[in-house]
Amino acid sequence: MQGQGTLGRQASAAPFAIELRGISKAFGPVQANKDISIQVAKGSIHGIIGENGAGKSTLMSILYGFYKADSGEILIDGKPTTIPDSQSAIRAGIGMVFQHFKLVQNFTVLENVILGAEEGAMLAPSLSKARKVLGDLAREYELDVDPDALIEDLSVGHQQRVEILKALYRQADILILDEPTGVLTPAEADHLFRILNGLKDQGKTIILITHKLREIMEITDMVSVMRRGQMVATVTTAQTSPEELAELMVGRKVLLHVHKDPATPGAAVLEVENLRVVDDQKVERLRGISLTVRAGEILGIAGVAGNGQSELLEVLGGIAKGSGTIRLNGKELDLTGKFSDGRSRRADGIAHVPEDRQVLGLIMDFSAWENVAFGYHHAPEYQKNALFMDNDAIRADTEKKMATFDVRPPIPTLAAKNFSGGNQQKIVVAREIERNPDLLLIGQPTRGVDIGAIEFIHKQIVALRDQGKAILLVSVELDEIMSLSDRIAVMFDGRIMGERDPATTNERELGLLMAGVGGESA
Repeated sequence: MQGQGTLGRQASAAPFAIELRGISKAFGPVQANKDISIQVAKGSIHGIIGENGAGKSTLMSILYGFYKADSGEILIDGKPTTIPDSQSAIRAGIGMVFQHFKLVQNFTVLENVILGAEEGAMLAPSLSKARKVLGDLAREYELDVDPDALIEDLSVGHQQRVEILKALYRQADILILDEPTGVLTPAEADHLFRILNGLKDQGKTIILITHKLREIMEITDMVSVMRRGQMVATVTTAQTSPEELAELMVGRKVLLHVHKDPATPGAAVLEVENLRVVDDQKVERLRGISLTVRAGEILGIAGVAGNGQSELLEVLGGIAKGSGTIRLNGKELDLTGKFSDGRSRRADGIAHVPEDRQVLGLIMDFSAWENVAFGYHHAPEYQKNALFMDNDAIRADTEKKMATFDVRPPIPTLAAKNFSGGNQQKIVVAREIERNPDLLLIGQPTRGVDIGAIEFIHKQIVALRDQGKAILLVSVELDEIMSLSDRIAVMFDGRIMGERDPATTNERELGLLMAGVGGESA
């Protein structure tokens, strides 16, 4: 392991592509970056990892000109460089591909590529030049995409290629990618890695921000680890391990793999037959979904985001209406009437951890104790009498839940917005799991969650299963689906493509199903 935030000496005398020296940045009392120094070799793929709030995004935002550092120095190719805004970053040869793409959906690929880089008032010459350059770049870097296609008609993987083409068109020699595989199928992620290796072979420098340790090990040459706003280590990827990186990130040993006994499924708890959902734009989002979840098992739903998983959770949780049949412990549930709502579902024994905790799981300006009562405020233990809630009882119950689920800081009166993402998720998970449901619906249980909190939440899910409860798990993380699930169903375009046993399937097979290839319903 090398010293604090340094790669040591390069083999040649060539300057580093990027060198940050003593970068510090505070937002009020919060020190986001503290005296960070890092060196990134030319023509390398350099990973940056760290827990939520470790300061990764702030550091890259300083490099790309979104923020100005309070102190420190940036060197590009060995030359001190001031980057007050993103245009200055582009002129310095830096491009950034964001997690949420910055594309105009009803523009063509060509129009998006030249947007902001037009040459003169007449667009025709710019479009003609861009078409030729785009063709050359696509051939050179395996970035094939139709220049006349509308962005809204492209897959997520192809939209990401457009973002990379945008940066290369602006002659970027340094590319920053923020969580680039979060919305890709395994096959698309593999293709992205081939593209990145091709870029590296052509002398480009890549900075990869990701929380997926497997990707770090697979694609990077070096990896820097951040913790609490500081750079704690930079190591050669080939000389480290996922376990060592996780320990560096968290500051303690972390269990990366879910250890669980084989499931012993009981009677069917949830039975879904021919479930259909049509949205407000008359688009059919669920197209005849049928599935069963038994007591004492976890059914994982795999798929790229946007293929109906959200709608499945919402109709099961009473948030959305649908048609078809849903039975819970043999009782048919209302799908269209006044008993098709969250309160009725909770009364029936269904708990729901929604995919977006900040939109559907929490009221961000409310305190932790108010959020713990959210949806359960009619519970007898929370009632003082027929007219008033017993706030003292709710606060006491919140203190217990915070202790059990290790919510930090353990302050019931603190507003939800003042907790980190991982601790917000723990509040939602504690509220739902502690209700002893017959069925737990849980969407993206560890999205944006620290490695330490991931380990804890996974243990709670398995413990609930071992108590004989039925769990329907939706996640875009294949590692999570593979390690937690007892059975896996794959969704594509609102349909179940097929079910697989995690012990006998693999990521390639699941990835093909996620892309709509093969499967029982194809």
